[in-house]
Amino acid sequence: MIELLARNWWTVVLRGVFAIVFGVLAFAWPGVTLGALVLLWGAYAFMDGMLALVAAFSGAGGQPWWVLVLEGLLGLGAAAAAVLQPGLTAVVLLWIIAGWAIATGVLEVVAAIRLRREIEGELWLALAGLASIGFGVVLMARPMVGALAVVWIIGAYALAFGVVLIALGFRLKGFRDRLAR
Repeated sequence: MIELLARNWWTVVLRGVFAIVFGVLAFAWPGVTLGALVLLWGAYAFMDGMLALVAAFSGAGGQPWWVLVLEGLLGLGAAAAAVLQPGLTAVVLLWIIAGWAIATGVLEVVAAIRLRREIEGELWLALAGLASIGFGVVLMARPMVGALAVVWIIGAYALAFGVVLIALGFRLKGFRDRLAR
């Protein structure tokens, strides 16, 4: 299982790159309207969901395929809700994002626990999961914060999540290179 994950390390890095791009855009345009934020976040959730499905069906996930399928479907469902209902209130959008972040965070922590039997450094995936859970909890606790603060919270989460995924991806690349030798 770890060989498949290591062979497709680039999918983990790509997920991280998409998260960082989303985070940078969120900081670059802090005055963005809620409608634009909904669409921007929907695009991110869509790409994250699609890449999770690619990892599941290519065998590159390093965890049971159904976990990545579930994570991918959660991302696609959250993206569809964001795009098909752009008039959502800020509170409802935050609850959708918070629920998605907590659910995917739990799945990532579970995957890290399973992965620790096969590789050192699974801490990176667990940290990504904990960051997702923490982000979701913060959004649920403070749903009425201003739009600017929401953009910054989302941007900071995406940047942290992306950095952690890129670190994991390059660690997997190193593991793949060691296996090749």
